[in-house]
Amino acid sequence: MTTGAEPHERDSFAALALGAVGVVFGDIGTSPLYAFREALGQVDPSTIGPEAILGVLSLALWALILIVTTKYVLFLMRADNEGEGGVLVLMSLAQKAVKGRSLVIFALGAAGAALFYGDGIITPALSVLAAVEGLRSVPALHSIVTDQVIIAVTVLILIALFGVQSRGTASVAKLFGPICLVWFLTLGALGILHIADEPAIFQALIPYHGVAFLLSHGTTGLFVLGAVFLTVTGAEALIADMGHFGRLPIQTGWFALVFPCLALNYLGQGAFALATLEQVRAAGEAFTNLDWFFLMAPQSLRVPLVIMATLATIIASQAVITGAFSITQQAIQLGLLPRLKIRQTSARAAGQIYLPVINALLFVGVIILVFSFRSSSAMAAAYGIAVTGTMVITTSLAFIVVWKLWKWRLPLALAVIVPFLIIDLVFFGANILRVVEGGWVPLLVAGMVGMVIATWARGRRLLDEYTHDHSVDMDEFARVIERRPPQRVPGTAVYMTTSPDRTPTALLHNMKHNKVLHEHNLLVKIVTAPVPLVPPGERCMTTRLNAYFEQVTLTYGFMEQPDVARDLDIAAPSREAPSFILGRHTWVATRRSGMPFWQDKLFSFMMRNATDPTDFFRVPPNRTVQIGEQVAI
Repeated sequence: MTTGAEPHERDSFAALALGAVGVVFGDIGTSPLYAFREALGQVDPSTIGPEAILGVLSLALWALILIVTTKYVLFLMRADNEGEGGVLVLMSLAQKAVKGRSLVIFALGAAGAALFYGDGIITPALSVLAAVEGLRSVPALHSIVTDQVIIAVTVLILIALFGVQSRGTASVAKLFGPICLVWFLTLGALGILHIADEPAIFQALIPYHGVAFLLSHGTTGLFVLGAVFLTVTGAEALIADMGHFGRLPIQTGWFALVFPCLALNYLGQGAFALATLEQVRAAGEAFTNLDWFFLMAPQSLRVPLVIMATLATIIASQAVITGAFSITQQAIQLGLLPRLKIRQTSARAAGQIYLPVINALLFVGVIILVFSFRSSSAMAAAYGIAVTGTMVITTSLAFIVVWKLWKWRLPLALAVIVPFLIIDLVFFGANILRVVEGGWVPLLVAGMVGMVIATWARGRRLLDEYTHDHSVDMDEFARVIERRPPQRVPGTAVYMTTSPDRTPTALLHNMKHNKVLHEHNLLVKIVTAPVPLVPPGERCMTTRLNAYFEQVTLTYGFMEQPDVARDLDIAAPSREAPSFILGRHTWVATRRSGMPFWQDKLFSFMMRNATDPTDFFRVPPNRTVQIGEQVAI
């Protein structure tokens, strides 16, 4: 490496690391607002002593060390697919590893995607609400800041946040990194400010205190463990956003800034709680769990701290919303969801997309949560289940990848994965105890999304079987046309098909009703490869059947949106502008179908409301003819 290139590369790496701080760590960076408070709040205040505070804090710190640092930063970030990560990426890797479509792997990926949406509606609601609640810590605002005011301010912020999604966030995203850099430095500074109150708080780094707390507190310890998990929510973003920033910038951001600042802040909150405990005991008063985070700041700085916290939670929420858009795009490409309208909001950043339907559904869900729970403490119980469930699935898929794809010996794969899985299952079990308190919310959302995914996948399979059974073998059809050629018309016709070996129904209907055949006919199949991106040179593969027909396979990665017109033009630039003749099935619900009647109705609704194929596949609408067919199975 030449010396002259080093400054530029250092600047580029620093920019990526700073960007990762703003996007990847936004969610986990807002956890100090409520995580320690909620974990300590699970303990009966009358029984809280120094050992309880040390135990809760020890569990929080070791959750960061074992789950985020060891599992995600050091291990799972190596299980990438051409630089991309996330639960659906792991699913594609696992399918690649077993060389086929496994129902178990498909179910795990679908469940992971479904749970992500459960997490997606809770993060904006909880984090923004927790930040706005910080106004209560300002003495001068006590008489003004009521529950109604907090909810109103939270709703206004959320309306603005979801309202700007259609315009894209590329113009403001460059501010995310600097804002979050200041935020993490503020977290660290607040912690250092109070660690001196009780230097003995560093004993929390000894895992004995956490283990002893769990062993001595029975069921209460499990409830605390469930709340402690709030410290690591957002860990999935480390691998989900790997493709945008790269593994090394994310790892550098974690070890150099994020982890030290988070640890210092939690240590500061623990020291502050210990000092407060000593003060109230000396005064003969009862200990009360407080909003430790905001109370750590001097009164004169609390309003700026609330503003900074609100900005940080907005950035964290933006990352979750963007993640929901990305995972939906992946799910559509992988066949988990019907086609939805996808808009590109930036000419430069391919990842800047906007899905109106997903944005609207997330917004409605978030607002319902705010009005239903009305406080961050009430909502905290709903947070952990979706995240722990996703982590269990991620670990399970990672086992298949390291065993089958990386070719590790089974004993070694088990030795590495099983400890992670045990930790995930313990946290999942602890959070399941909080289902009644609000944990049912993400499970309900995930169940609804899972039902949609299962219905779409099963309906598409039945539709493909119907198409296969009611169509003609393409080779035989081509031979018949050669023997008895119909009337030919000039030009090129493009027929989309899911089975190249079968004659497209649109072609059969066109021949039946119009009695003509174009001079050139392309049978185009879209294939989604188990990789994020496919190089343009490997996109198109053409096979000539005879003088009338060519079979064309266009292959896209699961993070790409098809552009059929562009890629056909690249593959055959000399050919005149083709006409696209597309078949469109209308599913008619019947009580004799392969699915229950209600599932038929749901699939029919999704089919009717799926984005028009001309829009999704980017074919020119002024050169497209659609031929419809009703299907009752």
